[in-house]
Amino acid sequence: MPAGLTSTPPGPGKGASGRAEPDDHALGRSRGGRSTKVHLASDGHARPLALRVTAGHAGDAPAFETTMAGIRVPRSGPGRPRTRPDAVPADRAYSSRAIRKHLRRRGIRAVIPPAVRPDRAPSEARPRRQSPASFRHRGV
Repeated sequence: MPAGLTSTPPGPGKGASGRAEPDDHALGRSRGGRSTKVHLASDGHARPLALRVTAGHAGDAPAFETTMAGIRVPRSGPGRPRTRPDAVPADRAYSSRAIRKHLRRRGIRAVIPPAVRPDRAPSEARPRRQSPASFRHRGV
């Protein structure tokens, strides 16, 4: 299949042309029809720092690294823009090992609660290391 095309062609009555949708259109199928997701990284004052639009059926975790890579905060004086925040507060959807590893590799503190995973024993649960005060402001 050519690069840049989705693997599922539209069903009958859902785009009569029969062509697959290019990836850069960020349209995905779900039970409710076509949809998109907006992945946004913002600062503590809810100002947008990076934005990525993906298909609605795409997961949140795969878009995390590319959204984080888009962060550019200009400095007040001379110098290149900041690309690494001090901490990343997020909800349980972002508690995967891959995301935590990515943040650790870049030296960024993860303020993410552990995911509730019924298939794991309680001894395997990650300890909560962040303070409640820092986690309280994650929904800015």
